[in-house]
Amino acid sequence: MSALLWLLIAVPLGAGGFLGVAGRGANRLAPVLGVGAALVTVGLAVAVALARPEAGAPLFAGTGAFLAVDGLSAVMVVTVAAITLGVLLFAAGEFGPQENRGRFFGLMLLFAGAMLVTVTAATLPLLLMAWEVMGATSWALIGYWWQRPERVRAADVAFLTTRTADLGLYVAAGAALAGGIGSLRLDALPGASSPWLHLVTAGVVVAASGKSAQLPFSFWLSRAMQGPSPVSALLHSATMVAAGAYLLLRLHPLLAATAWAGPLVAWTGALTALALGVVAIAQRDVKQLLAASTSAQIGLMVLAAGSGGVAGGVTQLVAHAATKSGLFLAAGAWLTALGTKQLPALRGAARRDPLVGAAFVVGTLTLAGLPPLSLWAAKDEVLAAARAESTGLYTVGLAAAAVAAVYSVKALWYVTRPLPQQAEAAYDTERHGTRRVSRVAPLPLWALTGAAAVLGVLALPTPASWLEQLIGTPGEPSPAAWELGLSAGAAIAAAGVAWWWSSRHEPASRADVRWVEQWLFLERAAETVVVRPVLALARALAVFDDRVVDGAVRQAARGGLAAGRFARRADDGGIDAAVRAVASGARSLGRWARRPQTGLLHQYYAQAAVGFAVLTLIVLLVR
Repeated sequence: MSALLWLLIAVPLGAGGFLGVAGRGANRLAPVLGVGAALVTVGLAVAVALARPEAGAPLFAGTGAFLAVDGLSAVMVVTVAAITLGVLLFAAGEFGPQENRGRFFGLMLLFAGAMLVTVTAATLPLLLMAWEVMGATSWALIGYWWQRPERVRAADVAFLTTRTADLGLYVAAGAALAGGIGSLRLDALPGASSPWLHLVTAGVVVAASGKSAQLPFSFWLSRAMQGPSPVSALLHSATMVAAGAYLLLRLHPLLAATAWAGPLVAWTGALTALALGVVAIAQRDVKQLLAASTSAQIGLMVLAAGSGGVAGGVTQLVAHAATKSGLFLAAGAWLTALGTKQLPALRGAARRDPLVGAAFVVGTLTLAGLPPLSLWAAKDEVLAAARAESTGLYTVGLAAAAVAAVYSVKALWYVTRPLPQQAEAAYDTERHGTRRVSRVAPLPLWALTGAAAVLGVLALPTPASWLEQLIGTPGEPSPAAWELGLSAGAAIAAAGVAWWWSSRHEPASRADVRWVEQWLFLERAAETVVVRPVLALARALAVFDDRVVDGAVRQAARGGLAAGRFARRADDGGIDAAVRAVASGARSLGRWARRPQTGLLHQYYAQAAVGFAVLTLIVLLVR
């Protein structure tokens, strides 16, 4: 059975690696191979979800690379594989031969493979590896159209923001080792000794919050909308941003092992759901609206993780993945056909393309949380867990659910208006539209939308009990009848007010809502609090390095050169001069010594006489 698990990750990673390397050389083959690999992955995902295999291999001394499929990861592998198949099928009709389809489909499959490793990893090192591959491939996919500098900068901002938060997992791994968890198994992390347990928990919470675009990291998701719409549909609604919420749901025992982590995570999710819901209301770009709503809806999953509603969080995750993927694909279809994603320009778009429009209508009604659609039932499961934890959490979560109805109905109102007479004048603001929707687009669009509409059955009593047993969390709080009625009434009332307001009032001026439209200026705050101080510190360190460290090295070099010059002068003017003087004296003495040697006997007698005279004189003087 372990072979099935290895195949589950080998198929998308292998096919993705081949297509990524082949690039344009595989342009004709890429859609077929990409969709085929995704289809095989779906079959393998269903097989491993039923068989629940485990697999492992040696990695480091004392720990290994282990994969395991339990109830929670069984749900996730099927969800990831199914969403990947739908998105790649849509992309096959959207990306023409002028695009580098080999690179695109390759990166998408590599990402899907990394996500499958993430949800099945049983040890922290393997999770870290997959986490890193997800980040790298998401950066490449957001900046897929790299010829435009703003898209590259958007990819850089998204990557650096999530990468900064990802450092928390490295901190968690180090703290786990220090705390006695040598195996680094995820299920063993709650057993870390104090105070390392708190550091492990903090690292996991930070990494998960960054990846899931929770406050204060939410702004990166806005930047990520520069990528192609299929990328948004896969990465930024159903998989990558859901990975953080999944990790918190998986590691709920770790959150429960500390007194502070559960409440912190729950309140972070609740406040993100409310604040980013308000941000979504202010958006005029449909992809920005969907992005802000993604951050808000994932906030409900994070709220569930912090409150102990793991089954409710999983239901919310699966229903939202299908819903938001379908909405992003519909927005992408309109962007390709009409060349714009501005809501005022999309008036009547649902009437122009009825198949896409109907899917978008069902998706927005589901996103609004209106009964009996899936996110209505799913969010009530989350709110029931929040109410068991804190009345304040329940109130904020309920308010966030009402806000969701407002931003969903706002998008719905625009696209269902009668088609303006001069509609063409508002198109082609971002690209030249084709004025047609791909023939293959409706199939994945309606498959995802249909799933989004009916997945709420997981919140019904019998399926909910089955899901709780499946993921090993029986006895979680369930919503009472009055809670279901209250949330339904709040959503319907908010939707009605939003429709009435949109019909009778002009949108607020951009100046009035600028701070909300700009995602609460979170990116500006990050630049002020983090980026600028870090760059200033880097510049100061560079100056210190140039003037102090390098300056000391240069001064030492100059001192060495000066000492060398002094030694050279001492050698030339002192030692060498003394040697030359001795040699010169020796030569002079030699010359003087040769002069008496004439060979004449009488001169030798004279010299001897003079010598004896001198000796006699010396003797006399000495005495």
